[in-house]
Amino acid sequence: MSTPVLHTRLPAVGTTVFSLMSALASEHGAVNLGQGFPDFACEPALLDHVDAAMRAGHNQYPMMTGVPALRGAIAAKIEAHYGARYDAASEITVTAGATEALTTAILCCVHPGDEVIVIEPAYDSYAPAIALAGGVPVPLAMQLGEQGYSVPWDRLAAAVTPRTRLIVINTPHNPTGSVLRAPDMRALADIVRGSDILILSDEVYEHMVYDGARHESVCRYPELAERSFVVSSFGKTYHVTGWKIGYVAAPAGLMAEFRKVHQYNVFSVNTPMQHGLASYMADPAPYLELPAFYQRKRDLFRDGLKGSRFTMLPADGTYFQCARYEAISALPESEFAQWLTREIKVAAIPVSAFYSQARESGIVRFCFAKKDETLRLALDRLSSL
Repeated sequence: MSTPVLHTRLPAVGTTVFSLMSALASEHGAVNLGQGFPDFACEPALLDHVDAAMRAGHNQYPMMTGVPALRGAIAAKIEAHYGARYDAASEITVTAGATEALTTAILCCVHPGDEVIVIEPAYDSYAPAIALAGGVPVPLAMQLGEQGYSVPWDRLAAAVTPRTRLIVINTPHNPTGSVLRAPDMRALADIVRGSDILILSDEVYEHMVYDGARHESVCRYPELAERSFVVSSFGKTYHVTGWKIGYVAAPAGLMAEFRKVHQYNVFSVNTPMQHGLASYMADPAPYLELPAFYQRKRDLFRDGLKGSRFTMLPADGTYFQCARYEAISALPESEFAQWLTREIKVAAIPVSAFYSQARESGIVRFCFAKKDETLRLALDRLSSL
């Protein structure tokens, strides 16, 4: 009996580097600073809100677009923080995590042959989603200087063609820890003005911006917001990445197309957790305190490596710290990350894994969203270098 031949839709996709490095870390008993998730619990009050929702009977399918109370809370938060007014009924949708939101946004607007500009290094879900839509990813490498990573807007403008349908931006940026500033947003507005180009703005680390800077959400800029899908994540904000709940804000016309795909993709999202999040959001303190919370962890990690042979790059946002290791080893990034995991017992992610084409810079990414004792154990081991 012959086995049918399956012609893959994603021939270039294999096991992610995050899965590989996490497995290697487990095998060698390494401190896992690779994959981006906290090793500490969320606030007990959030669990109480979800428990109350379950016991109140909120355990069946919710509305496809999301529980109204949660969409209302999201709209109120966006208006309070960014001055943008989104209609909770027609312009906010709750999603099964940010990755579903990103994929659905791409699938709803990218047609076969459309070009999508992706700023690299980039989160690894963008390109496969573009491929599934039949689009053509157009990678644009960030430039790396003494002040860290930045977007070369002149080169991005030059990459625009009549086939450009979408530009994907990510701020605060994974994996580099860089953030877009107001001049960046103005440069982006100059590029898309007068065109039909849409923007997909991945803002899942919106509450992790440090040193007194503000998050420059696309929502702050009406000229950009009117053509943008803006994505965020409760998993990142409330330390519950396993809950896989995020949301999208977009003008009603764009959202109508988004929902056409969403309803046949996942249809709806965990009901009691939506109700729990809606009531928990009445108190803004948990996310207002997040910048100071993570900045302290960033500084603990950076200070702990000051005497090492790692060179710290700027980390202005997210919970990631990139570091050069050229004074330690000449190994390629992937080999160095594996060596670090096996021999030093600390796992990191090679930044080269975030590029569509091989690009070696001698940089690895650490995640500092960990308990202080986890970070100190990792620092103790890294100090042996």
